[in-house]
Amino acid sequence: MLDLTLNLTSLGFEAGLGEGERELVYLRSRSAGLTVSGCAHAVFAYELFRILRKKVNAENGCTAKAHLSVGVLGGGHMGKQLAMALLHSSSLKPGHINISTKRPETLGEYSNMGVECYFDNIRLAKWADMLFICVLPSQLPQVCAEIRCHLPSRCLVYGFTSAVTLNRLAVLLDHSFLIKPQYEFVACNNVTAIWLLHNQVTAALKDKEVISASVPPSMNGGLFLDQRWVSAVLYSLLNLCTAEKLSSRKTLQLLNGLFETKTLTYHSFVNLPSASDLNNPDDLFPWISLVDVQTKSTPLTDLLSRDKGLQDCISVMYYNVFFKT
Repeated sequence: MLDLTLNLTSLGFEAGLGEGERELVYLRSRSAGLTVSGCAHAVFAYELFRILRKKVNAENGCTAKAHLSVGVLGGGHMGKQLAMALLHSSSLKPGHINISTKRPETLGEYSNMGVECYFDNIRLAKWADMLFICVLPSQLPQVCAEIRCHLPSRCLVYGFTSAVTLNRLAVLLDHSFLIKPQYEFVACNNVTAIWLLHNQVTAALKDKEVISASVPPSMNGGLFLDQRWVSAVLYSLLNLCTAEKLSSRKTLQLLNGLFETKTLTYHSFVNLPSASDLNNPDDLFPWISLVDVQTKSTPLTDLLSRDKGLQDCISVMYYNVFFKT
């Protein structure tokens, strides 16, 4: 049957808006863009961590636990969207993700998929290799007070609470193995509509146009990501190798192999004041504070800003996470 209301502008969202209200329409794009890009970048970080973990285990001949345990703390709108994005757009299996929320009974859809849902933040913090914090700013102090003494030093914490600064989150958690993306949005009518193409994040992450717009080194669509996020992700991979006692030589081999480049060297990550400080290739990289990486200038930040080839390698890897070649 023919739908006569299809594409009828008088029934559209903007039809009933006043002149002053129309100026705020861009906020819809901003909200959608932050959700879609935030989930996409979290999926990318997870996949990089998972792939490198697998390579490190192979290098060390480790036959123990091969998967990453992923925790999502918070089962509200953002937590649900993120969990679904991880389940549908990455290699994460339902049995390897747990969600802790005050109302686990509302997550039946996830429980039916095999995701363990409960209300025990301490249990989640102890269990997770990678912990995504998706709670409201008002809830954050209490949540952090609960889990701060139970977070393993190797647990990579990824913060989604946008109204709380990175430094504040680090203090609340007493934890520096922490990533928090920082976004900026500039309203541009001709490009921001891309974030409104899909009603569901999972559908958006299957759209090549949306993924192209969210590529970390060169985002478009009016949304921009602080490039120190890319540095933080790479330094987190470096720390993973250090935690597994991998030499700097082996670490660089794995990282260059991961991104199919030969650009990354010891100098790319660590400042060397003089030639006498050159490392022994069998030494470990030092453990790097991700909080410092995201708040200060680093050799890697400088390299990423000027090396188009490395940017392209990261972009290709990002694209391939969502569209396997």
